[in-house]
Amino acid sequence: MDNGTPSLSSVSTSIQEAPPHGLGTAGTDQIGDFQGRSSGRICMSQRSHKPFENSELATRRSSYTVQGTSSEPGPNGLNSLRRSTMKIGLACRSGITALLVFAFLSLSVQLRAQFSPAPAGSAFSIPDAQLLKPEALVQLLHTTNKDKPLILQVGSQMLFAQAHIPGSEYAGPGSQPAGIEQLQNRVNTLSRKKLIVLYCGCCPWNRCPNLGPAFAKLREMGFTNVKALYLADNFGAGWADKGFPVEQGN
Repeated sequence: MDNGTPSLSSVSTSIQEAPPHGLGTAGTDQIGDFQGRSSGRICMSQRSHKPFENSELATRRSSYTVQGTSSEPGPNGLNSLRRSTMKIGLACRSGITALLVFAFLSLSVQLRAQFSPAPAGSAFSIPDAQLLKPEALVQLLHTTNKDKPLILQVGSQMLFAQAHIPGSEYAGPGSQPAGIEQLQNRVNTLSRKKLIVLYCGCCPWNRCPNLGPAFAKLREMGFTNVKALYLADNFGAGWADKGFPVEQGN
């Protein structure tokens, strides 16, 4: 028309859209040495025809992924927490198992020591019914009965010379063959019903090597009334230090 109004054919039908964030001019994206056509935030490379993303979006995504992977969470992610929890659980279970094994072995040793028979050479081989406390022996020493017990020391001769129970005799070390022979010669002619009290006191009861063999020998010979003086620590602590009577010399 000639009235100054532009015709529709002279108006440009193309619409220039604003360039996306991080892209080049409208309609183009400059990546390296080639351009691509813009389609929103994702563009198509004219060379590879593969979509590439806005650089800011890619940077945000990379902060949540481990380098070299696309889906595995980083060290602070869920999978890392699960792995740490599993390791802690395995360590705890291993520790508990070790403690249970140790407790079982300790209990087995205690039960074996409690219910296993004591060695023949140990003072523990003497039955509890045949043990005599120091107080009971003191009462026997004060009796006027003609059937006083025969008290025999079967430990160290040096200890006997230093201090011994009044009226007792030294019968040789029970842990030595020569001592057993000396003991046998001393009682061989006695009645098998004679009350005989053995004692040592060289060391704690659980380590005494003399009483067990001496007691076993007398029982083997047929003596039925044999007692063993129970001294928990030694002769000094279990007898002399308590004020019970002692003698010195051979």
